[in-house]
Amino acid sequence: MRACWAMANSRNNESPDLLGDVVAAFLRRHLGLDQKLVVGLSGGRDSIVLLHILQRLQSRFEFHLSACHVNHGLSPRAEEWQLFCQRVCAEWGISLTVNAVDIPRSSAEGLEAAARNRRYAVFSEISADWLVLAQHRGDLAETTLFNLLRGTGLAGMASMPETRLLRPGLGLMRPMLGVARFDIDAYLERHHLDWVEDESNQNTGFSRNFLRHEVLPLLLSRFPAAEKKLASAVAHFSEAKSLLDQLAIIDLGEHPPEFPVPLECFARLSEPRGRNLLRFLLFRHGTGIPSEERLIEAVRQLLEAKQDRHPAVVFGDKQLCRKRGRVHLEPINAAERLSVSI
Repeated sequence: MRACWAMANSRNNESPDLLGDVVAAFLRRHLGLDQKLVVGLSGGRDSIVLLHILQRLQSRFEFHLSACHVNHGLSPRAEEWQLFCQRVCAEWGISLTVNAVDIPRSSAEGLEAAARNRRYAVFSEISADWLVLAQHRGDLAETTLFNLLRGTGLAGMASMPETRLLRPGLGLMRPMLGVARFDIDAYLERHHLDWVEDESNQNTGFSRNFLRHEVLPLLLSRFPAAEKKLASAVAHFSEAKSLLDQLAIIDLGEHPPEFPVPLECFARLSEPRGRNLLRFLLFRHGTGIPSEERLIEAVRQLLEAKQDRHPAVVFGDKQLCRKRGRVHLEPINAAERLSVSI
């Protein structure tokens, strides 16, 4: 650890504004004129560094800067973290919005996923052009490993892009994805910044923490460039996903990428291309991507069920069904879900 710290200090002595230069270059690529940026501020080291950098760049790029803090209420120190964020923003002249959320500890999706989903639900409602998050190269490596071990497809492997649409009118940007963790630590030291430490980040009972504290350090001891290589792999996955999305558009022909879709679009395709088209359409409509086995079965049912049957495949709170030669995606209620099976 000491060796890494020394290397970070050495590099930053040569380029005192390394992180500022990285974020500035990112903003030049993506930012329009007179736009509103909201930083997702937890009070942790990463989001504090990002907010500090953007506050310094605000006059150069002429954007409107504010922050949003989500109080998950899971830690005994949650109120302390909220007060810290309020104090920092007041000192730096940045407007802060605080949102409290209720997260059931017995959530079927797991505490980590439930907290993330509630947080993004808050973020999706903010009034801004961009939500700005502080994920860095280490976070990208953890997410890549996590999704790989879950058996995710290309969409999951490319799930942390630099930018994406969060909802119409609101984009999400991650300007520090190429930044190493030790560069963030060095920035904190140089600018004498305070931050809060979430004690749950040390709990290796959570999968991401296990990867961060147990798996990645072991990989880095043997493969020092592991984080950089994983980030490069994500770029390749993202490119491959983009090409598959383009193929799906081609396979739709003149039909728009919306449900209902003529059944003939699937009937004329090979099975892998049919799955790719269905995966593409489900993703566009905000439906969780099912396993490959369920996609295979869905396409089979839609194509092979007898004409007098109306096959329906349930994906969460929606169902895929065939009606009069067209494939529909419809919402279902809990009672209907009990009566419909794949």
